[in-house]
Amino acid sequence: MWQLQSVRLPLPFYSPPRPRPSRHRLLRPATSAMHSRASSTPHQVDEDKAKLDDLKQRQAISYHNQTKHSLTSGYARGPRGLDWANQPNPFLRFLSSPLLPLLHLPPQPGDSPLYSSLFSSSPPAPPQPLSHSTLSRLLYDSLSLSAWKTTGFSTWSLRVNPSSGNLHPTEAHVLSPPLPSLSANLPFLAHYSPKDHSLELRAHVSPDLFHLPSGESSFLVALSSIFWREAWKYGERAFRYCNHDVGHAIAAVSIAAAALGWDVRLLDGLGHEDLHCFLGLDSANSSLPPQLPERPVRGRFPWIESQHPDCLLLLFPFGKPPTVDYQSLSAAFSGFSSLNWMGNPNSLSKDHVFWDIIYRTAEAVKKPLTVGEGFSVNPLHASGLISENLYEKISVREVVRKRRSAVDMDGVHAMERNTFYQILLHCLPSGQLGPGEKQGKQFALPFRSMTWDAEVHAVLFVHRVKDLPQGLYFLVRNEDHFDRLKMAMTSEFEWARPEGCPHGLPLYRLATGNCVELAKQLSCHQDIASDGCFSLGMVAHFEPVLRERNAWMYPRLFWETGVLGQILYLEAHAVGLSATGIGCYFDDDVHKVLGLKGLEFQSLYHFTIGSPVLDNRIMSLPAYPGPSIDA
Repeated sequence: MWQLQSVRLPLPFYSPPRPRPSRHRLLRPATSAMHSRASSTPHQVDEDKAKLDDLKQRQAISYHNQTKHSLTSGYARGPRGLDWANQPNPFLRFLSSPLLPLLHLPPQPGDSPLYSSLFSSSPPAPPQPLSHSTLSRLLYDSLSLSAWKTTGFSTWSLRVNPSSGNLHPTEAHVLSPPLPSLSANLPFLAHYSPKDHSLELRAHVSPDLFHLPSGESSFLVALSSIFWREAWKYGERAFRYCNHDVGHAIAAVSIAAAALGWDVRLLDGLGHEDLHCFLGLDSANSSLPPQLPERPVRGRFPWIESQHPDCLLLLFPFGKPPTVDYQSLSAAFSGFSSLNWMGNPNSLSKDHVFWDIIYRTAEAVKKPLTVGEGFSVNPLHASGLISENLYEKISVREVVRKRRSAVDMDGVHAMERNTFYQILLHCLPSGQLGPGEKQGKQFALPFRSMTWDAEVHAVLFVHRVKDLPQGLYFLVRNEDHFDRLKMAMTSEFEWARPEGCPHGLPLYRLATGNCVELAKQLSCHQDIASDGCFSLGMVAHFEPVLRERNAWMYPRLFWETGVLGQILYLEAHAVGLSATGIGCYFDDDVHKVLGLKGLEFQSLYHFTIGSPVLDNRIMSLPAYPGPSIDA
């Protein structure tokens, strides 16, 4: 039987060649021959579109390869040190926008279901009407501050939705029907300000211009990213981390909504330009210049602080899916340029570093309007439950607000085997299935918010799980990929079902052996990857997805890893442990361990779960009111 060695890798590491920087000119405006030749034949138009699509796919792949870390040949390009004088303000504000205060509603006994029951009932909670109170609670339980931390002369805030490096590039905007005490007469579009848990009014929207699907029973939440806030610390790899954070935010909104009896679905037929109009970015942000520098440069670039539209979420009562016409939505959003937009964004930094490949890639992966896809909502499936006794008696609201990223783990605690299996059951996209059905369709919370079949799997490094041998395991989250995964990986892997594994959990043991040092080594030598009960790498079906769907699937693969990561965070806290997302790992060295070659499958995110070690030098303060200082 093929076994892992305690310290050595199963195969020697090698030095993958460092890819050359991309020179693809996918700049605004993105043009091709099909845009400039009105007399082109249909065949020429199709051919030109295929060439442009191929160029965009190659740009996404080039970015992915260029931003890999390597054990032997170094890390992706980033700043050599942290420029503290230009650390971006973590709070975007729209100066002079009217404030719409939200209610502060800390968790109370009985005001939300137990976390353990969230995934087992249909719907998870009776749908509550949209109101000032319920909108306040949704944002309070998904995107608000969760605490302030202080030590010495430093003070910083934490949020309910996690972020790599606590940098929080993700912004949220709400389009709501009229609500008493907020905007009684007209639908309103507002930016969410987590620092003071309020809405900054951006515009009123006349019903003549736009009608929300299902009228007063639904509303919209848009997510956007400010790349600079992440790139300040992480350089070129920041685009990956921004999209991890979008996924975490999608899941955070989905879980908070479910506790209110609301369902969430991506409006993924819309395109980037639709979201750009929806957010009024032309009136709020400096546009990108027609030509961008072709290398990283430092200077004063106000457009670097612009928001990049990511996605639009539709929230509605469970069991009452609205009708959505993407063509009509797109046409309505195109008229938002005529709105009376209020407020201008604050400046985040005095100077900037322009990491050119981030913006070239963001341009390449913009999604077009795809009205042909239509809008549909998957049936809700419960997730598997071994026993409610595996969880602490804690409510959904308590779990989401107490979630923290561990900075250290004790390296001692061993998890019960059924607890390990239970966590993985809640990581399955399809939930409980009938005989003969396979995992793949996204039916379960919170994965049902996404519009594609699951593309992300998990390779697990099991360190300390009672009655489960140490070693390498694999969770297949889309069983249509099973044969391809077996063919792509090392032929000596066992692919054996571990003892006691519940029926319906597609978990396989690949190899036994102590992989503590291996997990640490692969995750950039970080102890936290080896000191927990287990760690994992999220392995995505990669290049075939980009070729089949197009380059705009590239960020969505990272969104899926972020949604999965959010469940791992919540599951860990609900069983009395902690977790941490790991964005720093040696990409191709992970692939080498698995025997993966080429780009069919790629590791996109790492995670670890274990017993946290608290730093008593750091004091925790309530989220609201926080210290009266600007970060």
